Amino acid sequence: MRTDTGQVFKLEDYRPNDYLIPQTNLTFRLSPDATRVTAVLTVERRDGVSASAPLVLDGDGLTLKRIEIGGKKAKPAEMLVTPDQLTILEPPAARRFQLLIETELTPVGNEALMGLYRSSNVYCTQCEAEGFRRITYFLDRPDILSVYTVRIEALREEAPLLLSNGNPVDKGDVGDGWHYAVWHDPFPKPSYLFALVAGNLGKVADSFVTLSGRMVELGIYVEPGKEKLAGYAMDALKRSMKWDEEAFGREYDLDVFNIVAVSDFNMGAMENKGLNIFNDKYVLADQETATDADFANIEAIIAHEYFHNWTGNRITCRDWFQLCLKEGLTVFRDHEFSADQRSRAVKRIAEVRTLRAHQFPEDQGPLAHPVRPRRYREINNFYTATVYEKGSEVVRMIRTILGPDAFRAGMDLYFERHDGDAATIEDFIKVFEDASGRDLSQFALWYHQAGTPNLTISSTHNPALQEFMLEIEQSVPPTPSESRKRLMHIPLAFGLIGAGGQPVDYSGVEGASVEDGVIHVRKRRHMVRFSGVAERPAVSLNRGFSAPVTLSVEQKADDQFFLARHDSDSFSRWQAFNTLLTDALIAASREILGGRQPVFASRLTELAGAIAGDETLEPAYRALALALPGEADIARDIGSNIDPDAIYAAREALALAIGTANPDNFAGLYDRLADKAAFSPDAASAGRRALRNTLLDYLSMQLGGAALAAGHFQSATNMTDRAAALAVLAHRHHCSPQAIQALAAFETTYGSDPLIMDKWFQIQASVPGPQAVDTVRALTAHPAFSMHNPNRVRSLIGTFSSANQTGFHRADGEGYRFFSQTVLEVEKRNPQLAARLATALRSWRSLEPGRQAKAREALLSIAKAGDLSADLSDIVDRTLA
Repeated sequence: MRTDTGQVFKLEDYRPNDYLIPQTNLTFRLSPDATRVTAVLTVERRDGVSASAPLVLDGDGLTLKRIEIGGKKAKPAEMLVTPDQLTILEPPAARRFQLLIETELTPVGNEALMGLYRSSNVYCTQCEAEGFRRITYFLDRPDILSVYTVRIEALREEAPLLLSNGNPVDKGDVGDGWHYAVWHDPFPKPSYLFALVAGNLGKVADSFVTLSGRMVELGIYVEPGKEKLAGYAMDALKRSMKWDEEAFGREYDLDVFNIVAVSDFNMGAMENKGLNIFNDKYVLADQETATDADFANIEAIIAHEYFHNWTGNRITCRDWFQLCLKEGLTVFRDHEFSADQRSRAVKRIAEVRTLRAHQFPEDQGPLAHPVRPRRYREINNFYTATVYEKGSEVVRMIRTILGPDAFRAGMDLYFERHDGDAATIEDFIKVFEDASGRDLSQFALWYHQAGTPNLTISSTHNPALQEFMLEIEQSVPPTPSESRKRLMHIPLAFGLIGAGGQPVDYSGVEGASVEDGVIHVRKRRHMVRFSGVAERPAVSLNRGFSAPVTLSVEQKADDQFFLARHDSDSFSRWQAFNTLLTDALIAASREILGGRQPVFASRLTELAGAIAGDETLEPAYRALALALPGEADIARDIGSNIDPDAIYAAREALALAIGTANPDNFAGLYDRLADKAAFSPDAASAGRRALRNTLLDYLSMQLGGAALAAGHFQSATNMTDRAAALAVLAHRHHCSPQAIQALAAFETTYGSDPLIMDKWFQIQASVPGPQAVDTVRALTAHPAFSMHNPNRVRSLIGTFSSANQTGFHRADGEGYRFFSQTVLEVEKRNPQLAARLATALRSWRSLEPGRQAKAREALLSIAKAGDLSADLSDIVDRTLA
């Protein structure tokens, strides 16, 4: 484990390396305790570089066994060797030479799950961001592109399957029970995309015919006996391949495409060229084991990793500061895919909820950074919502500004111009400027400047002049290392809506550039005048969430109620109702803190009932609308002096008020939505289940609610309904006999399936209240739980710290103490996982003073532990700064 060196990497310091490695030949002789890796590297000195320039290769905890330079055994005086670096002091004078490096690894002892590791009897690699240096000494950086040929040798009985990147070119027996396979990837790639898998796995096989008529062999590899659970993933893969041809003109380029599902993995999945490695939770699914949310995630993540073949692999990033160039862009592509496969309106709302829940707090806290960071201490800590989700929103804004045709032309030019390159954000912006003739220099600040912009907006109407005016002022709050901000180019989609719900026309506009229903906010302050507007309209703002900004709008509640019923933009209609709910919850939490019982307006609870029963709206849309803003969302909007108990009490009071106001409406709709057809994971069926389960939650707060939820649990024919009912019982009636019996029954039925037990852990870890920390502590001793497996840790500890506001933020600080001890325990094995857990305390300064002090104590206890990894110390230091 690399401990913190304090080194800071800066974008401004980027320089091309003096050397390239155009060809890499690797031979692995696999053994759990002593794997030998022989790397034969073709090294090439760049033009203009002195022959005396040393060659410095990266390593991480390596054991060097042999090294040859130019075919001769290296002398000690010719090199400097440490576990973390190999320096060839005087490389051969020839411009191109060969370097042979032999290292020895211990895959079975690699609990960090980076580099080559062995878990559940399967050899596996994870090399992004800097894991390849844990396999062999190398120029382990994204701009070093190499053609790889890989030979894998293993005992056939131990590892009958041998996979790597590219196409298979040879295989056979070695003798003494050993066999080999050779793989060749003709496309140059950076080392972070290298992959190897070896073991005994079952295969689901299929094929795909590309647009040009090429046959591609498809394989999904899973634990033997679980092949039937990979069918949906295979279907999602084939749909992804077809969609990318149709939407972006991108055809797959190898003869084979393989996916491997493993149970121990730090990430969701990895896009290694031709050999995607997946966390098995994003591959394995059927109605008995997976929820509708699981099916949707599998579809999206399968697509995401496949789409990386062009946005990440064929065109990679020049350096890690450009990470959003592959991740943000590919998130945008997988969002578009899911929107086309499912409901665009529902998908957009879900995307925005995720952005606000994860990225907005990042922008508002000590971990804020631009979409393209300018500096980092540990790159693994920058796989963040800002890079991924906000990075996707920036790409979406480019399409909004340019229009779909110019955007597609820019993407086509990007693929044509940069195929085979390690590119930058500047390269990406330039293709859209060249394709459209537009100047995007101000817009590019979205990549370079941290923080969530705020638009303060007010409106006035002059009936005599038939003039409607919007006053718009932009600001970007200060963030760490950036106190002064520059003005952004913000595309603000809008609509003017008349009394009958119809759009209001206007004869002219001045004060800002307005194109195709979008106001282009470029200055500090705009006075936008619309002429020819006889009656005052309601204003629908940031339609479709056209920009990732916050709005401070002087708008009457009557307008919000009107928009919630009549806005033709589905996102803005949802947003209006969500704003009404949020405002009511903030007011209610303040009432509770003042010792008063909150009272909610009847028109708000009646509107909830009207939305629930509106058959013109998709069931999935109605389910999202009826889902109250989360406790963390409310805390974010309050901003400071947060009391999680008051927010929880306010949510419970509003949920009770909505349910009490609509008992017959909700009960009748709940009954009508009962599944009568065979299970299907399609969007329409999933939407009906989502709405019915949302109604169950409301109805469960009424008299007899525990019995209703227990009946729902017992009659469930799929995991979606079963898990939803169990969550309702555990959260609403956690001490009831029905809840206790249901939890026990679930454990008895699924105790041997780790992925399903993760749901059991998640449900209990998120039960609100002060008892939560004791429950979670006890569950760490459960036989199905393991601190060694990232999925188990995320399901229990991650859920408790990020999704249980009252339990984690217990007033006496016990949640923080337990959490800090657990993070340090995890860090001994898996620094990446520990660092990601630690981000749960990023918003500690927004808490009320008592909790704030206890959270700080917990962070300090981690910081003072000593010998921290670079991953964890970076997060803790920035959070405390």
